[in-house]
Amino acid sequence: MYPTETRKEKLKLMLAVLWPILVTQIGYNAMNVVDTMMSGRAGTDDLAGVAVGSSLWMPVMTGIAGVLTVTPIVGQMLGKRNNKEDITHFVMQTVYLAVALSLLIVLAGIFLVEPLLTIMGLQENVHTIAKHYLIGLSLGIVAFFAASVLRYFFDAHGYTRVAMLIVIIALPINVLFNYLLIFGKFGFPRLGGVGAGYTTALTYWIIFIASVVMTFKIKTIRPYALFTSWVKPSWKKWEEQLSIGLPIGLSIFFEASIFSVVTLFMGAMFSTVIVAAHQAAINFASLLFMIPLSISLALTIFVAYEVGAGRFKDAKQYARYGVGGALFFSVVICVFVFFTRDQVALLYSENPDVIALIVQFIVFAIFYQFSDAAQAALQGVLRGYKDVTLPFFIAFVSYWIIGIPSGWLLARFTEWGPFGFWIGIIIGLTCASIGFALRLRVIDRRLSKQHS
Repeated sequence: MYPTETRKEKLKLMLAVLWPILVTQIGYNAMNVVDTMMSGRAGTDDLAGVAVGSSLWMPVMTGIAGVLTVTPIVGQMLGKRNNKEDITHFVMQTVYLAVALSLLIVLAGIFLVEPLLTIMGLQENVHTIAKHYLIGLSLGIVAFFAASVLRYFFDAHGYTRVAMLIVIIALPINVLFNYLLIFGKFGFPRLGGVGAGYTTALTYWIIFIASVVMTFKIKTIRPYALFTSWVKPSWKKWEEQLSIGLPIGLSIFFEASIFSVVTLFMGAMFSTVIVAAHQAAINFASLLFMIPLSISLALTIFVAYEVGAGRFKDAKQYARYGVGGALFFSVVICVFVFFTRDQVALLYSENPDVIALIVQFIVFAIFYQFSDAAQAALQGVLRGYKDVTLPFFIAFVSYWIIGIPSGWLLARFTEWGPFGFWIGIIIGLTCASIGFALRLRVIDRRLSKQHS
């Protein structure tokens, strides 16, 4: 990272940092997409089971990863030129926190997964596949969250290509072992959708090991001595990270969980075919979301660094370019989705009824891309300022007080049926984007007065 003066320099630096983040996010999401697609080829029950299991895991995964986001703090420490020992100590404490939170999640899963699946009232085979998919996946939870801390550490330095290279290596391995375990090839057991869970766990461990190796291989990262200078666990440092990370994680959780809650309602209110089609459409839409999400992550890096260095005007300029770019790409995405929706549906299933429903759900996905892009980019800017508490409340109200109830009412009492839930999602995302925009405006005005 280095200071820039002109608009051209800023855009060039943003693109240099952004595109590896985009490849990385697409790679991570592609693992879930591949799990879903390949499971769908094993059967409709496998598709539904993996869809349900994934819908329970995704909000937890993204929420806890948000809690462990060290980018705002490390970015501002780098901008202020803090010494390496302080940064090393903070990052290692967050790795410890990642392990502790992972073990808590596994413990909670032992007691909560079975009751949650029972409440959904799934068909017996779908219930079994979802449960054992999550059991297999749980073997890699510690590795995933520890690797997430290291990824955010690399990103804060602007080394976004590191995570990109790792995920490029991991993705083919994920596809290979899915093929072996889902379909039982070359002497491996045929586990169906359950095999995708064990493959995901293996992939997480490969990503973690590769991330640790990179801390020794990168010349400028090696002096931090992350895994050679061990420190004692410090609740004070955990508290520092949680003060920033917990609101971030909860905000992400509230957004991601609306899709999971909708899937739970779908399972209770509608058929397996509708659940499978809905989750396939969500799965594809989440892949498209990787563009605004990547812009959001890049904005956090740039804004945090500039704020740490006291260059508030530059931070504001990066924010403007990033949010504008996210909105532009959302329009491009909408056009792309509209003209490819039939082809996309064919990737997920061979069942004509499922395919027809996927096409209809994808049409609704077009309408929420714009609001989703706006709220993601705006949150990225706010996190760079380390302004996370009020955005958390905005997210909670938008998604849980407005979005989900609206969707349930429309699905339960109108002719929209399952599509009513998607309308509720659109309403929630729109409210969140408006709230975040107003909050950022307040911050900009406050900083302008302080430094005028």
